[in-house]
Amino acid sequence: MLVAMDWLVVAVAYALGMLPSAQLVAGRRGIDPTAEGSGNPGATNVYRTAGRRAGLMVFVADAGKGALATGLGLAVGDRSLGLACWAAATLGHVLPATRRFRGGKGVATGGGGSLVLFPILGLSVAALFVVVARVTGKASLGSIVIAAALPAGVAATGRGWCEFLVAAGIGAVVLVRHEGNIRRLASGEERGFGR
Repeated sequence: MLVAMDWLVVAVAYALGMLPSAQLVAGRRGIDPTAEGSGNPGATNVYRTAGRRAGLMVFVADAGKGALATGLGLAVGDRSLGLACWAAATLGHVLPATRRFRGGKGVATGGGGSLVLFPILGLSVAALFVVVARVTGKASLGSIVIAAALPAGVAATGRGWCEFLVAAGIGAVVLVRHEGNIRRLASGEERGFGR
C-alpha cells in the first residue's frame, strides 16, 4: 500500500512523464510537432517533420523519462512503487496536465520503464518492435504488436497479477492511443516512416 511519501514519488514520476521532449527537440528546429505532421508529440512524428536525428533524440528522451521514473520508484521504495511510477510516467506522457491532457502515445516512455523492471523481456520486446517496424516500414504496427507482447511476456514470467495488470494497463493505453493507426492499418492507408 502506498503511503504519503510514495504518493509524492508517484507525482514526481508523473511530472517526469510530462516533460515535453518532442516540443523541446523539434522546437530547436522551428517545428511544433503538435501542429505539423500527425500532430502527435512523439518520436515518429518528429522523425517525419524534423528529421531522423531529432526523432531518435525524442525516442531516447521519452524512454529515459520512463526509465528514470521507474528507477526512482525502485530506489526510494520497492517493486510496487517502481510499478506505480512506471504507470505514472507513462500517463504523464500520454495525458499531461500541462498540455490539456494531449500527449504522446506512450510507447517509448512505457518501454523505458519496462527495461528497468523486466530487463530481458524489455530488450526482447524492443527487438520485436525494431523487427516489425523495419520489415513493414510502420512504427505504429511495431507499437501495436509490443503493446500486446509486453503484458503477455509479463504473464509468462509468472511475476504475479499485480505486475501483469500494470503491464496490461499500459499496453491498453498504448492501444487506445493507436486507435486511428489501427483503423488506417486495416484500410491500408497507414503511412510508413518517411511519408
